[in-house]
Amino acid sequence: VQLQASGGGLVQPGGSLRLSCAVSGFTLNRPAVGWFRQAPGKEREAISCLSTNNDITYYPDLAKGRFAISSDSAKNTVYLQMNNLRPEDTAVYYCAAPQRPGGCPFPYYSDRWYTYWGQGTQVTVSS
Repeated sequence: VQLQASGGGLVQPGGSLRLSCAVSGFTLNRPAVGWFRQAPGKEREAISCLSTNNDITYYPDLAKGRFAISSDSAKNTVYLQMNNLRPEDTAVYYCAAPQRPGGCPFPYYSDRWYTYWGQGTQVTVSS
């Protein structure tokens, strides 16, 4: 399984970005996809996860109300819509997938359960 994240960039506070994660290389069922981020000097933290077998989504408190995960199955792409961005959202954003297809791992926010990782895309929120 290969994942390729894109869509990062420089945005002003209050602005929006949509990240994309193109997923390829799976044989039967699409894997769940999680989004994580890592800011300089900080640990990697979970942003969201989408279970592709039932479309259930998961968000930590920091993402609720501002971030939304979705997918386009025809394009094998998962998106992360980010609204009302803040300077503290500045980080490298990664998409990742667990080894088993279908549901998000338990717990979804633990990066140890994700086997496949994209290369990351930089998001900078600054005026």
